[in-house]
Amino acid sequence: MNWINKFLFSFFLVTISLQGQTKLPAFFADNMVLQQKDKVAIWGNDAPNTTITIATTWGSKAKAITDKNGIWKTTIKTKKASFTSETISIKGTSSITLNNILIGEVWFCSGQSNMEMPLNGLRKSKVLNAQKYINIANNKNIRLFNVPRTASVLPNNDVNAKWQESTEKSARKFSAIGYIFAIELYQKLNVPIGIIESSWGGTRIESWIPKEVLSKYKNIRFFNKLPKEENKQKKPAFLYNGMIHPFQNFTVKGFLWYQGESNRTQPKPYKSYMKDLIGSWRTQWKEDNLPFYFVQIAPFNYTKYKKGTAIRSNLIREAQLQTAQEIKNTGVVITTDAGDCNDIHPSKKEIVAKRLANWALANQYNKNLIFKSAEFKSLKFNEDKAIVNFKFSKKDYFLSSENIKGFEIAGEDKIFYPAKAIINKNLKSITLHQENVKNPVAIRYGFKACFESNLKTQSGLPISVFRTDHW
Repeated sequence: MNWINKFLFSFFLVTISLQGQTKLPAFFADNMVLQQKDKVAIWGNDAPNTTITIATTWGSKAKAITDKNGIWKTTIKTKKASFTSETISIKGTSSITLNNILIGEVWFCSGQSNMEMPLNGLRKSKVLNAQKYINIANNKNIRLFNVPRTASVLPNNDVNAKWQESTEKSARKFSAIGYIFAIELYQKLNVPIGIIESSWGGTRIESWIPKEVLSKYKNIRFFNKLPKEENKQKKPAFLYNGMIHPFQNFTVKGFLWYQGESNRTQPKPYKSYMKDLIGSWRTQWKEDNLPFYFVQIAPFNYTKYKKGTAIRSNLIREAQLQTAQEIKNTGVVITTDAGDCNDIHPSKKEIVAKRLANWALANQYNKNLIFKSAEFKSLKFNEDKAIVNFKFSKKDYFLSSENIKGFEIAGEDKIFYPAKAIINKNLKSITLHQENVKNPVAIRYGFKACFESNLKTQSGLPISVFRTDHW
């Protein structure tokens, strides 16, 4: 056999071998956590028309047959959460054994830099109380899956990452919000926790939405190749393709999202984008009511540091609040007390993570908590005064306080003046007054370049910025 024939024969053997190799996406691997008491999706590749058999140490079994493209998909039943290490055996043309698997609760977190910011901090920005969590990070019952930054023109089917047991080393590099959220659930539920992080700093929301969903917007320009400059990679749909699509319908309990700062220069379509993001992700995961909890962008002086206008960042916050009010099974964490006017990456990630956890603990795990901030309910005018009523969660109420900041009042001239705010006896409403405004028609709260709340509630939860005008 001459060298050409030998080469062709070897190439043929390699091709046959590759076609006949059972493969799984990276997130089906050793150390993973599977969602408890569910039918969890599992899939992979093998040679066409191959029977795939799956067996687990907790007794669940499944079969599938690959299609003409070699793709197979099925589900396996999971048991109640347990700290017992489990194994999954998958057999096709070759065999795979997945070891050290736990059954528990799995959450998916994403967004830009304030979600990506690790316990170790981000450049000069530090995470308050980070060492407290690093000290307890050696915990084999918390598993972390950190997706590397990946942009793609077309939808990918896999990621280059692996599940890791929580250690001081792995926790330091993981999302502070995601990690503290995991700790909160672990301590309150006493079950294994899996957290998937898929985030990239500085990205616009359009990057995280499928192209077919964004096609309805005439102002969005799509790209057919990846630009060389890093910032230009974050184009519409590119991060969805590289960092969200690969997970298909990998079974999770819900989503955590922290993004919006990069959209502040064009706030008008943000609410529509948010609805598209939530809807498209739920469609991909084949679950219309998957919980989607997100964070209102924190106080920061965009006017001073980013040469922006004071109202634009507040319009993003308004859109985020309205999204939570309008879409079922969503919730927003208010951060008017958890920002830093001089740092776009505020240190108070612990507060944010705990508030996200309380949304989940109350709604998904039936814990009796006050988790939702009070919201504007109604407004009426009595001569030169404005009486503002609020809707509170459970038995929450305002605490009496002096010199309440943030309220403004305006008349027909549309000029807003700082208002004196007095909490009424029912502790559920506030009366506003400003001597320069004799016939008020509108109020605003927190619509400043950087607003930090001092209005206290019994629960400790702040209220969102809001307005009653549309000027």
